[in-house]
Formats: sequence, C-alpha cells, structure tokens
Amino acid sequence: MKHTTFRMAVALAAGALVLTACGGGDDEDGITIGVKIDQPGMGVQDGDTFSGMDTDIARHVAEKLGYSEDQISFKESVSAQRETMLDTGQVDMIVATYSITDSRKETVQFAGPYFVAGQDLLVGVDSGITGPADLEGKLLCSVAGSTSAENVKEDYPDVQLQEYASYSECVEQVANGTLDALTTDDTILAGFAAQEAYAGKLVVAGETFSTENYGIGLNKEDDRCEEINEIITEMWDDGTMDEIIQKYLGPANYTPNADTNPPEAGGNCA
Repeated sequence: MKHTTFRMAVALAAGALVLTACGGGDDEDGITIGVKIDQPGMGVQDGDTFSGMDTDIARHVAEKLGYSEDQISFKESVSAQRETMLDTGQVDMIVATYSITDSRKETVQFAGPYFVAGQDLLVGVDSGITGPADLEGKLLCSVAGSTSAENVKEDYPDVQLQEYASYSECVEQVANGTLDALTTDDTILAGFAAQEAYAGKLVVAGETFSTENYGIGLNKEDDRCEEINEIITEMWDDGTMDEIIQKYLGPANYTPNADTNPPEAGGNCA
C-alpha cells in the first residue's frame, strides 16, 4: 500500500505541474496576447488562424521581445474584460483597439500609442452622409455600452440611435438600407468596408469626430513597457507599420490621419 500511495502522489504532482505550465499568461516560455476576433481588418479569428492589423502588430512586438512564432498564442479579449484579464494574468499583453484613457491608466500600464484613430461613420455609397452634421433625423447604429454610442448620445441628441449587440449586426442593417449609418472607430469601419460582401455598397464617411489613442495594455508590474515603446517607434521609422496598415485597411482606401500619425509613444510606463 505504501508503494501504491507513493506512486499516486507522484502522478498527482506531475499532473499539477502540467496544469501549471498550461496556464495562460504564466508560462515563462511563451507569451499570451489578448486580441479581438470579430473585427475585420483589425482582429479576426478563422479556425486556428488569427489575422488583422492589431494581430500583426502584436506578433511583431512579441518577436522583437524575443518570442518565436510558436511561442505566441492569442486569446479573445472582450472589451469589458480586458482590465481583469491583465490583472489576473490570463494574458501578458492586449493589442485590441484598446484606447488609452485616464480611467484605464489607473489599473493598466500602456505602451504607445501605436496608432491614433477616430470615431467615424460607415454609410451607403449613395447616402449623401458625409459627417455627423448630416445625421439629424437619420437612423444611426452602434453597439450597446460602447464609447461610440455614449458620444452620440451626449453630442448628437437629435440622432435616432439604435443600439445592437455587435458591429456585424449593424453593418448588415446599413447594407440592406434598414439603418442609415454605423458609428465606431474609423479603423474598424474601414475593415468592414473592405470586405468583399460590401464592396461598392459601403464607404467610410471620412470625417472623424473623436481621438482614439490605441495602446498596448500591460499589467502594472510588467517591466517591458519602455522596450515596447522603442519597438513601436522603430516600426514607424522602418516602414513596418505602414505595410501593416496598407495590408489590412488599404483595400478600403483608408488613409491614417497625418496630423496624429505617427504618434509619439510614451503611454504611462511605470
């Protein structure tokens, strides 16, 4: 019995080691990155494949930090859970249209910004809508609880805002003419406009009315923030960032705002 008990104890200990090694964000031999999986152009998952502007930026940063491709893993980063995922070690960093804000700085360390976007409108090509001034009496769609929706409620109270659960639902309603426009970050809108299903049907209005500084979210204790800032600066200097933007947003004729890009990476590194 003693030998049997000993063998069981060894087996249980070995199992515990395996479970520990598989924990997201705690594996010293790899890096787990939080991304979006349902934003065309920015972050999309198709089976085991992750692609998009943010995803490629995340890969590049991770590789510059010394991780090989097979050491990088991606995990869906739902907006409302991002701070918790970093705090609990579920992910090592988040690259997911993650705007740097004062309230988020209280719990998250940000490298960047690596890109500055702005809130815009996705409309039908013949809609005649060129900006928010044309929205009075129109049906505008956004996602419930989003910053974009709150901005509209505060700044454009005469607009008839319809709140849906996802941007993809909004896009379908705008494409079929049920709604007049969708509002969120221009980068996300460009990704939708570039999809083959909406070619020649939808276009980004091109008049931004907010400033969104995309940062790379890190746990407050992470000591790689300044190193990531250097990597971001290098990506703009050597053309890597331009290549990534053109690859994913170029098909929608998206052009970054030259007044705000490239941004100066500073964030709130500890």
